Amino acid sequence: MNRIISYQPLYKADFKRINAEAISETFPLETHDLEQLDQPETYILANGGTILLAEYEGLIVGTVGLVYSGPGEYELVKLAVSQSWREIGTGRRLCEAAIEHARRQGARRIWLEANTALKSAIHIYESLGFVYIPLAPSPYSRANVRMELRLTDSGRWMPYSTNRRWSVNRKFK
Repeated sequence: MNRIISYQPLYKADFKRINAEAISETFPLETHDLEQLDQPETYILANGGTILLAEYEGLIVGTVGLVYSGPGEYELVKLAVSQSWREIGTGRRLCEAAIEHARRQGARRIWLEANTALKSAIHIYESLGFVYIPLAPSPYSRANVRMELRLTDSGRWMPYSTNRRWSVNRKFK
């Protein structure tokens, strides 16, 4: 069974491997990628960030992170899925779990930077309600779009795929 689990240091190598493979398919790894992949405790988890992982029978097959970027605000980072686990909803489930986690932490806004060459990821973001906003200075030379998701005043958010119920550390149904 597939499930979303929280990051633990024993998954550090999987986190780096999956992201490095996914990024390298289209772009060179950049300095900030290596910082986040080599030191996730410092560059993602510090100050209330989180990393969630998609796990299948002990195998880590996908990742997503949330970097705390200010009161009520998180940056969605490092969405990556192993190639053989793409196109079956793994990326969407990771994003939904990240959004739900941010909502529970009181987030009112989640933002991200991406590149339009990543068509599947852009499709996921758009279908989850992310909208385009103006670019800002970025540590990534590849970033050519910036998007955000605003959560309601009550912090409520309804995932696009409402026919599936699951949450962190629970099996997909």
